Amino acid sequence: MAKPFRDRADAGRFLAGMLTDYADRSDVLVLALPRGGVPVAFEVARALGAPLDVFLVRKLGVPGHEELAMGAIASGGVRTLNTDVVNKLRIPSEVIDAVTAREGRELQRREHDYRGERPEPDVRGRVVILIDDGLATGSTMRSAVAALRHQDPGRLVVAVPVASASTCEEFRGEVDEVVCAHAPEPFYAVGIWYEDFSQTTDGEVYSLLSQASVEAKP
Repeated sequence: MAKPFRDRADAGRFLAGMLTDYADRSDVLVLALPRGGVPVAFEVARALGAPLDVFLVRKLGVPGHEELAMGAIASGGVRTLNTDVVNKLRIPSEVIDAVTAREGRELQRREHDYRGERPEPDVRGRVVILIDDGLATGSTMRSAVAALRHQDPGRLVVAVPVASASTCEEFRGEVDEVVCAHAPEPFYAVGIWYEDFSQTTDGEVYSLLSQASVEAKP
């Protein structure tokens, strides 16, 4: 089975070629979902001449069944809830608040590790290109989109190197533009479409964000 991408950097360079309409524009901001989305987004931001930052999402797992998401929190302090899960399981608000507080502390820790003292980017009125290394169910990306909508971007674009065709189609009704470079069927999983899908480390994320910040300076 042919694999379209050598690694995430290769995928990012390919994806950038599909986003040339956004090159050299002062209103464009590239946001990556850590950790795997960062190497992809780094190449896109570099090719477009756009700033790069991260947008973190933390799942709010149901206590005792943490794999089941009752919601999510994201950069900027926005919380979205899966009301179907909350209502069906009759999860009390104080339980939701406790899980939110715990995951919020972890999100803040990761944001500080990745961003340091740099302020969160202001997305209001800007073209935001939200990038991950791929979409299977799209649950994390969907939470990020919902959170970003609360921050009033001018245009919201979801861009990924590989995704299931059905997930790509679902997102077309949720954002202004969807760019899926490769939508194989059957899909199976994101990682099988990369020759090298080794885990991106926190150190790599920090290094790429620092490099992007230096390159963005005039």
